[in-house]
Amino acid sequence: MFIVHNRIEVPAEDAARFELVFTESMRTTLSGVSGLRRSLLMRPNGSNAPYVSTMEFDSEDDFRAWMQSDSFAAAHSNKQAQSMQAPSAIELFTVI
Repeated sequence: MFIVHNRIEVPAEDAARFELVFTESMRTTLSGVSGLRRSLLMRPNGSNAPYVSTMEFDSEDDFRAWMQSDSFAAAHSNKQAQSMQAPSAIELFTVI
């Protein structure tokens, strides 16, 4: 299994809008993605901590294919939501 974490820094004043736009994007763009087992958006419990989006794929190849897909393009095309442009850091893992 291949895990992707995206740590997303969202200012407190943008949090509600970010959550709404991000979760709606997940619902509309991730359905049917080949090899995607699960996707989560986790809200930080502490102040100044990032949100974490986690995606679990069957393989790294499935993740790389998704990055080249129409689904990926659609998930990352919402220019109207300022908070969706927040700084982020991607972490990649292979489950042992």
